[in-house]
Amino acid sequence: MSRRLDIELTSTREDGTWTWRAAGAKVPKGVVESSLLPNESKIGDQLKIEADFDIDGITVLSVVPQRDKSQKATFLQLIDDKPFTGVTEKLAKKSKSDRPQRDKRGPRTDRPERAKDSERKPRSEGPRRERAPRRERTAGAHSDKPATQVVQIPVRPTAKRLKPNRKHRAAVLQSLPVEQRSVAERALAGGIRAVREAIKTQNTQLKAEGKPEIKADGLISMAQDILPKLRVAEWLDKAEAAKSELALLDLRDLRAVVVGADDPMVVRDETTRELATELKLALKQRQETEMAQWLEDIKAALSATRILRAIKLSGEPPKAGVLFPVELGQQIAIAAADSLSNEASSDRWIAILEALAFSPIRAAVKPLGAPQATTDALRQTVKRLAPLVPQIAALFAIEVKPGAQTPRPLRPPRPKREFKRKPKTPKAAASNAPVEVVASTEVVASTEVVASTEVVASTATDIVLEMPADSTASQSV
Repeated sequence: MSRRLDIELTSTREDGTWTWRAAGAKVPKGVVESSLLPNESKIGDQLKIEADFDIDGITVLSVVPQRDKSQKATFLQLIDDKPFTGVTEKLAKKSKSDRPQRDKRGPRTDRPERAKDSERKPRSEGPRRERAPRRERTAGAHSDKPATQVVQIPVRPTAKRLKPNRKHRAAVLQSLPVEQRSVAERALAGGIRAVREAIKTQNTQLKAEGKPEIKADGLISMAQDILPKLRVAEWLDKAEAAKSELALLDLRDLRAVVVGADDPMVVRDETTRELATELKLALKQRQETEMAQWLEDIKAALSATRILRAIKLSGEPPKAGVLFPVELGQQIAIAAADSLSNEASSDRWIAILEALAFSPIRAAVKPLGAPQATTDALRQTVKRLAPLVPQIAALFAIEVKPGAQTPRPLRPPRPKREFKRKPKTPKAAASNAPVEVVASTEVVASTEVVASTEVVASTATDIVLEMPADSTASQSV
């Protein structure tokens, strides 16, 4: 591929060629045939050349003729015996207000003299002008179409996410002894497995320090007794929060609470059964209402010729696994195929393909041909979505390989969050702060510990599981 370059002639050779280098630089440099240069060329001349850059080097193809700078400026000769006199212009000051002031213009004489207050007739005695009836306007009616043809797209309220409180959970933790709360919190966060892993990690550290290891049987028994109460309390917190926001709660969160009611630990408790039954009925009613509104929104989008919105809504059903209506799907497919025309822009194709690839009607959309102006971004989009829309990929001569991975919908990038480091607190202030603890290395056992599975765990200060220095109790449980 050739390009232009400014060069400077540096020397001549015996074979008639000239050496050159880039103007004002040492490289690149090369050789040019004298037949390509002007006859009056000399060392130090700066020229513009057309050169070809390849692996073997730089080959000069031609010398580009340059315009004479002296010809750029053209002057007109003034033929006049009179001396030249400049023209000056002075603009009048503009007032702050565009309207002229009344006192400068004087009184108006083009108006008839107004009658005095005593000679005026009351407003009720004079003739009243009949006003034409006011035309009713509908929201969004700015076109020349009749008001009856304007389609209003319903605006649905934004669904709220579940934000449970911790009233029941805090009550259960307060009812436990202080030495058992750390074990309960660890069990609630990750179950019995989390307690075992914490004990295993602590035993590894104690073994490296040469201290006796923890016997996990007593701590596991404690966690198994406390965990059902905590699970029930946690579910009650979520269920009560869902009940308070039942009309606007996101269906995903409501469905998760209803599914959580089937947990064996929650089912055994009698206090949860009535609330669970109420939430199941509410979920069924909400799903039926959301399904009706979903279909209504799709039909309204089609009536308003908002094809992209209709395609996106078709791929976002309120309930997974719902069969899409066949007749409505055919209407959307026809409208989508008309939108993907040859005259449509590449950006329009990309937007519709991103929504169509994850819609249940994607196989029914068959455009007549590819757009006239195909961009690289459009080809990359078609190549990525080819496993889902192979009939459209064929229009761009893109072959779908068997077993190709199904793409996922694009998500908007998350904004970067800046985390600020908290200032370090002095040791004197940090000594009074509470420290999260699971249990100590020593279990204070009595003669009735095995029967009641009650374990008294002491507090620690630095690590998750720590043994007090003055502990003399037995480790067997």
